[in-house]
Amino acid sequence: MEEKNFSEGIFNINKPLGMTSHDVVARIRRLSGIKKVGHAGTLDPLATGVLVVGVGSEATKKLGKIVEKEKEYIAEIKLGVESTTDDEEGEKTEHEIKDKPKLRDIEKNLNKFIGEIIQLSPRFSSVRIRGKRAYKRARDGEEFSLPPRSVEIKEIKIIEYVWPCLRIEVKTGIGVYIRSLARDIGKEFGVGGYLTALKRTRVGKYTIDQAQKLEDLEVK
Repeated sequence: MEEKNFSEGIFNINKPLGMTSHDVVARIRRLSGIKKVGHAGTLDPLATGVLVVGVGSEATKKLGKIVEKEKEYIAEIKLGVESTTDDEEGEKTEHEIKDKPKLRDIEKNLNKFIGEIIQLSPRFSSVRIRGKRAYKRARDGEEFSLPPRSVEIKEIKIIEYVWPCLRIEVKTGIGVYIRSLARDIGKEFGVGGYLTALKRTRVGKYTIDQAQKLEDLEVK
């Protein structure tokens, strides 16, 4: 495969399912032939959508500001089940549900998650605990505590709710884990919950409808 000649700059990439953010950076580094490549805001392998990538020294310097911008997501949550990773990858524990939450109750209680809230990151996350990533400690079977973090969720809208699946649109500030939100929504109703799908639709001015697919950057 030939290499594509990239100009240095900021690229809005639609990250595909199954790839890590690092995989995307490595692909663009290979295609561009430019070593200095980075991204703003990590997406898990099971998440898709807007990944802002900087190519070249000047572009990567701008990523710190971009990652602080407002973000929007579409999240799908399965209620009635917990996951050790708060997403599809973990071991599942099903709850015996006697009273399924009604739509009006969910609409009312979601307000508790809007504004400045305290959130615990997932145990399988990239947060550093005493210099080591939390997910590495979790995989090694270590016991550790995650410090609570103050984050901002600006808006939550229900797109669809058909038990056990809840689909929402979320607008956030920096540092919010949507996996943690899914877990905490399940806890709020006493039924458990985990994230089954996530698409990031916006980072600041970079939107999903303008994002480039990785395959479009390839030279056939």
